Amino acid sequence: MTAERAGNPAGQLADDLARYERDGFVVIPGAVTDAELDTIRAELEPHLDESRLLGRNDFEGFRTNRVYALLAKAPSVATLVEHERVVAMLDRLLMPNYLLSANLAINLWPGETAQQLHFDDSFYPLPRPRPAISVSAIWAIDDFTEENGATEVIAGSHRWGDEVPGPDTATTPVVMTAGSVVVFSGTLWHRGGANRSARPRLAITPQYCEPWARQQEQHVLATGDGAAAFSPRLQAMLGYSIHPPFMGHVNGLHPRRLIDDAYDPAASGAGEAATARYAEMRGGR
Repeated sequence: MTAERAGNPAGQLADDLARYERDGFVVIPGAVTDAELDTIRAELEPHLDESRLLGRNDFEGFRTNRVYALLAKAPSVATLVEHERVVAMLDRLLMPNYLLSANLAINLWPGETAQQLHFDDSFYPLPRPRPAISVSAIWAIDDFTEENGATEVIAGSHRWGDEVPGPDTATTPVVMTAGSVVVFSGTLWHRGGANRSARPRLAITPQYCEPWARQQEQHVLATGDGAAAFSPRLQAMLGYSIHPPFMGHVNGLHPRRLIDDAYDPAASGAGEAATARYAEMRGGR
């Protein structure tokens, strides 16, 4: 899909990528409508009661709702996961057949403290500096302010090697209006800020990874039969896809057969891609 077809003009995409490469992150303001946000809030409301705080440790946040298996609970979040402007960047930053690694809602209640600084693909045990194995997005469902716990980033830290931020390392809050999104490298040091306001602050964070990397969430299991209602692109991100030559098969066959009775392997091109990749691996034999 070209940048123009994705609703992301080539010049705009180039600017997004340039900012991302320079700073490790880019903010896309006003990417979804108020009506779309209202639908997402309504679907999430049953999971965001203050009495149902889900944080199990200080990193998750003892005054934070964390809602996992999100597409099974709030299907409208699919709009964010496969937003065209974000996907246009992912198509340039990750290999084809990239996956949705994690997808959760994070709702900071008043009194939540600042999170520990971290980078999102730190669980892949490969030394830095290195290319990111994942790309994260954080969507502001509510306005992000310094007072209510806006995500804090260390610009340029995606290029760091063994450096670790100290207590005096400066961070920058990502202040943005509801409906905006920040897209950032899996190697960027960042954290959730402290919520010093009188209201909760809601965010949704889809995180994407290379097709050969293990996902944080088992989305095929978490989403279940509901995956059949999503677009083929989103189904592929969940894990209903093949990374050539044959990573991800079920009983030797394409996994989309499990949710799509009309699946046509010839139309998908998966077989040809697998054959070409296998030949490349085998030196053309």
